[in-house]
Amino acid sequence: MKKSLFLALAFVFAAPPIQAQSLPKDPPKLKLSEPLPGNLFVELAKAINPAVVNISTTALPKNMPRGRDPMLEMLEQLYGFRMQQPQQQQRPQQIGLGTGFIIREDGLIITNNHVIAGADIINVQLSENSKDIYEATLIGSDERTDIALIKIAPKGKLPVAVLGSSKDLEVGEWVAAFGNPFGHGHSMTKGIVSSKGRDITEINKIPLIQTDASINPGNSGGPLVNTKGQVIGVNSAIDARAQGIGFAIPIDEVKTILPTLESKGRIARGYIGAALGDLDPEAAEYLGLGEVRGAVITNMDPRGPAAKSGLKVYDIVTEFNGKTIRSSLELIDAVSDAPIGKTVKAKIIRNNKDMNVNVSVAERADDRRVRPAQAKTYQGQKAPFNLGFTVIDPTPELRKEWGLPEDMTQPVIIETERASVASKGGLRVGDVVLDVNKKTVDSSKDVLKHLKKGQNTLRIARNARIQIINIEAN
Repeated sequence: MKKSLFLALAFVFAAPPIQAQSLPKDPPKLKLSEPLPGNLFVELAKAINPAVVNISTTALPKNMPRGRDPMLEMLEQLYGFRMQQPQQQQRPQQIGLGTGFIIREDGLIITNNHVIAGADIINVQLSENSKDIYEATLIGSDERTDIALIKIAPKGKLPVAVLGSSKDLEVGEWVAAFGNPFGHGHSMTKGIVSSKGRDITEINKIPLIQTDASINPGNSGGPLVNTKGQVIGVNSAIDARAQGIGFAIPIDEVKTILPTLESKGRIARGYIGAALGDLDPEAAEYLGLGEVRGAVITNMDPRGPAAKSGLKVYDIVTEFNGKTIRSSLELIDAVSDAPIGKTVKAKIIRNNKDMNVNVSVAERADDRRVRPAQAKTYQGQKAPFNLGFTVIDPTPELRKEWGLPEDMTQPVIIETERASVASKGGLRVGDVVLDVNKKTVDSSKDVLKHLKKGQNTLRIARNARIQIINIEAN
């Protein structure tokens, strides 16, 4: 026994040590181009800054002889119903700052739609040192792609930014973002392309370019430029939750809509006359649909294309015009992009049975720029803590005038004061309030009761989409 133990120990101590595996030492083989010139961004600044403009927008007081509030008319055209005239203001009020860039020598300028939305006056300054302020004309705009075209009448030919292509853009490429951050005047930041094709449907229907070049408030509408001095994107959004994350609209997508915006002033969108909702997991399980997803029809215009095509409330649309539908937003995009005046195929689930339906697509009424009639004035409940919005319980008269569902009882926003906490937080006229600070509301009094000082979270319905709005009461 002792001899066996001795031999075992001898074997252990005599065994050679285990060799650690060596790690790879050779770096990856890179196909490198010439080093970046030390003055690259200096030259980019000289080439691009002259074509970048500062944009400021102004809202006129309502007691000035300009007729009915143009911002309200724009919102009415957008949402398709009439709204209450806001309280009078005594003097013009600046409502926004942003950036644009000149693409034609005669003064044609690209910017973001959200930069000029709701403005009565759009002023353009060619540089922060220039004493000349040009009043721009809105040529065309599209909310869903967040692109607008404006034009000024310059005294001579203007420097322009050359539009490149975003098709062959690669992750890791150097880029520079130009803009007017916080109204401080022309500036540029540099970074790289962090990612391509970021699908953020809440921001834009177009997959976006992500960059770590700093994009701050006021940079919206400015150009994102490659090392050749070509515009490859339009700065559009920042992610407030993190640093070093900005987004730009690919310039190839912008170029496809520019001719239509300039000639027609808008991008016509398809319409079927249906209110939509999402099929949540609980509802899918209840209906025995498993992993199937789609958009649920929750209401319909009885005279609209959907009703005439035979669609019914509670139908679940899973495919439209050849596109798979997993959410209400995807159906909205599919309908918007469908050929107007044509009939397209849709796949639906009705009473747990698959069906095929031919649906005609009309042009959305608000895109036809129908001038609305004079709005009736409604008295609502004003929010506390100077939040700057007014809410009302829907009456049969208001439902009829605004085109709201007859059985809708939730309170509706009928006014937001310009430059208020509510307006800056994204609350809009026509928003339906579902809950405040995670408490369900059934009336405008409930809204006021659940609001508090500090941070407030409102869950609202807007155009059949559920959104979260955060506003802070000081």
